[in-house]
Amino acid sequence: MPAQQAELTPAERQRQLDSTILTMLVHEEALLWSVEEIAREIKTDPVDSLERLQDGGFIHRLENYVWATRTAFIADELREFS
Repeated sequence: MPAQQAELTPAERQRQLDSTILTMLVHEEALLWSVEEIAREIKTDPVDSLERLQDGGFIHRLENYVWATRTAFIADELREFS
């Protein structure tokens, strides 16, 4: 896996991280996540990714907590059909 990571461009790594976080928020049992919990799960700082997801309308953020928006759940359902 590390060799595959080296082949990704910075933009591809960002998209991959954003997708990983969004998948966690939509598919895991917990609906509300702290930023620290996300960081522990993905083993990296999620702040930039969370900002991109919030700017895109995929997450809500209140102080140190995040959760998926209705839009994120709908987008995930649509992705299953493609």
